[in-house]
Parts: sequence; structure tokens; C-alpha cells
Amino acid sequence: MLKINNIRPWEKVILVLKRHWIVYVIIWIYFIFWLIVTLILLQIPNFAPFSYIILCIFWMVLSIFLFVQWLNHELDMFVITDNRIIWIEQISFLNRNVTECNLWQVQEVNSKTKWLLSNLLNYWTIEIQTAWNATNLVMTLVADSIEESRKILNIVDNYRDVKANNSIVENKL
Repeated sequence: MLKINNIRPWEKVILVLKRHWIVYVIIWIYFIFWLIVTLILLQIPNFAPFSYIILCIFWMVLSIFLFVQWLNHELDMFVITDNRIIWIEQISFLNRNVTECNLWQVQEVNSKTKWLLSNLLNYWTIEIQTAWNATNLVMTLVADSIEESRKILNIVDNYRDVKANNSIVENKL
């Protein structure tokens, strides 16, 4: 179960969007590439003992880099509740940006796909344009971005319909 600290007690989480699994493939490609480079270096005759220390330090730094890359992508998410959208973006290690907007502020939900691989694996970008001047919520490498953007738009439309019906009922009273 997803635990988000700033959910209000009366709110219900409707949808959570995370990154596509292709992000993890990219991280593995980095790992495999540097593993092959290391194995090639180890095959060199008369490899200096000092070079082993440098390789160990390199692998420690690389493992930290890969962990931070994984963490940056793992913690990025859109959380859509029945009242608002929360965009949690992990910019870098210990640097997080949380943006919120009410559903009535959403003006447009766009989905974009580029090139062959993103169309075959069904991922790319979701952009939510709000009524604010400078804020657009943009998340790249989202799984099933076209379908998820439709779901977000349906949630926004349902929210507006409920609010419109509540205002009609209040006006009759």
C-alpha cells in the first residue's frame, strides 16, 4: 500500500502513476557496459596493483551513481486523489519537488509519444497544464501514457460534474 504523508484524511487516492520499466533497463545497460570495460581492463597483462584500488574506488562510485539514478526514477510519481493532483519529483539525491494542484485548476492533459521504441513499449510523456501561470506538471517515461492521460481527464471531468451538481443543489436550497 502506498503511504503518502500529505494526503488529507477525507481524500481517497484514485490513481498513482510511476515511471515505465524501461528506466531500469537503461540503468542495467550502464552497469553491463562498465562491467565489460572492467573485465577488459583486468585482461591486460601486468595490470598494476594500484590499478585494482582505482577499480574498486570506481565501482564504489559507480554503484552509488546507479543507486541514485534508480532512486530518482523510483520516487517520481503522480498521485491523483478525488480532490487534487500531487506530483512528486525526485530531482536528485535529497532534492525533492512536490507540486500540488486542485482538480478544478486542470485545463489540459496531454500525452506524447516519440520514436519507435516508445510506441512499441507504450511509454512516454504526460503533461498536465494548470490554471497557474508558470506550472505545468510534466512526467516523462510514464507507462501507458495515452491511456493514463485519458484516465486523468476522466477523473477531472467527474470531479467537475460532481461540483456542478452540488452547486445546482445548493442553489435550489
